Amino acid sequence: MTYRESPDPKSSMWALIAYYLRYCRQQRKLTGELMGEVFGGSKSTVSRLETGEMRLDETRAKAIDRKWHTGGIFSLLVWYATLGHDPDWFKQYLDLEVRASVIKIWQVNLIPGLLQTPDYARAGLEVGGVRDVNAELEGRLARQAILDREDAPVLWVLLSEGLLELPCGGAAVMKAQLAHILDLSERPNIGLRVVPKSIGFHPGLDGSFMILRLADPFGEVAYVEAPGGGRLVPNIDEVASFALRYERIGQHALPEGPSRDLVKRIMEDL
Repeated sequence: MTYRESPDPKSSMWALIAYYLRYCRQQRKLTGELMGEVFGGSKSTVSRLETGEMRLDETRAKAIDRKWHTGGIFSLLVWYATLGHDPDWFKQYLDLEVRASVIKIWQVNLIPGLLQTPDYARAGLEVGGVRDVNAELEGRLARQAILDREDAPVLWVLLSEGLLELPCGGAAVMKAQLAHILDLSERPNIGLRVVPKSIGFHPGLDGSFMILRLADPFGEVAYVEAPGGGRLVPNIDEVASFALRYERIGQHALPEGPSRDLVKRIMEDL
């Protein structure tokens, strides 16, 4: 396996954890395989943790603390790192999105990036004050390539009716966007359901989020959107709470057929 350096420990708390993990392993003269036995992982998992490609989670941190009698230092480091805002969270989300086998999305205010047309995406980027609109647009549209792969992920989307009515970019742009959504929803791996406004208050009003299902050792992770950034959620218990919220939102959504009919009616009214 090619040796890769740990990230600069001064660059972020997560980088410090990766650096310190490798330092502690080497001090104990453990190979990657033996280190994996400490928390029930593989040699490749250890490598990804030490190079910062993968983040140490709470469960593994506790296992290391127990085995090495650290006084809980790794658990504390992970706790502090999770509290902070990390500008690379969305980049890490995109890295995981490419590898996801199942993607679940709840959106309350915008069409998800994976479903956006170029015109809709451009209108949003221009209003958002993005400096290089063309570069951002190219990156956003490139993400959609995962939907055309032979092993395309299963994509389940819950949308608020209100966002479908907003004529973002103008009526013509929005009609084309809704038509695009309808076309995509006919694919066997894509499910679209709409939560009608008539429901009133429901668990999804707190904000948009995504849940990704990945192969082990990742399992499921969630990503929570926020103005100016977001937050990647690897903690098992917290991800489970988002999964439950997704199910509760889904209880208020229309079935797929009536959801498509609602989208068509909104198109006619634009």
